[in-house]
Amino acid sequence: MTRKFFVGGNWKMNGDKKSLGELIQTMNGAKVDSNVDVVCGSPSIYLDFVRSKLDAKFGVAAQNCYKTAKGAFTGEISPAMIKDCGVNWVILGHSERRHVFGESDELIGQKTAHALENGLGVIACIGEKLDEREGGITEKVVFAQTKVIADNVKDWSKVVLAYEPVWAIGTGKTASPQQKVLGWLRRFTKTLLTDLFCFSGSVTGGTCKELAAQKDVDGFLVGGASLKPEFIDIINAKA
Repeated sequence: MTRKFFVGGNWKMNGDKKSLGELIQTMNGAKVDSNVDVVCGSPSIYLDFVRSKLDAKFGVAAQNCYKTAKGAFTGEISPAMIKDCGVNWVILGHSERRHVFGESDELIGQKTAHALENGLGVIACIGEKLDEREGGITEKVVFAQTKVIADNVKDWSKVVLAYEPVWAIGTGKTASPQQKVLGWLRRFTKTLLTDLFCFSGSVTGGTCKELAAQKDVDGFLVGGASLKPEFIDIINAKA
């Protein structure tokens, strides 16, 4: 199964209606490669706004969701709520959810299962911290993270696996092809029936073409650059 090149934009906790409206206007008016699937990860409070303003050719993702449909879980949102806003994607397991908010591999697996059961596409994030890379346990860490996700997936056609070297995110550093583990990850996941692996970690308009040319990169999950006009260049990196 071969899918389109995928570019996700993770806006994180940034933007307001004015700035996001300007970004959306830029995206709607831009010429973008039709052979690329683009999904923008909006803050939850703006999901309805973004989905109503962004051209239908672009997808929208929530940046997180919980593992149940409803209940006494203050501050959380469910896949059903996300879909009620017309949104069909969710980002799960991002390093900031793991390392800032303490989400475990097990919880991320449970949330993945519930999101998929309720019809959402999942951008599932995996990756190692600097001390883990320097300690030589990158593959051990990424294997454990991926296995828990894999144990909760029945249909990989709705899953994008995003490898993010945590030490590169927000630092301006970009992992070189030699530093990435995507080749190993692709071999490990042959039985998962997915061929869509995205690379995350300070992808910019300046680095996107070189990264897009790598054989093990099927797309990007972009952070800060997805809030800037250069996001269009990243979307068109394969063109």
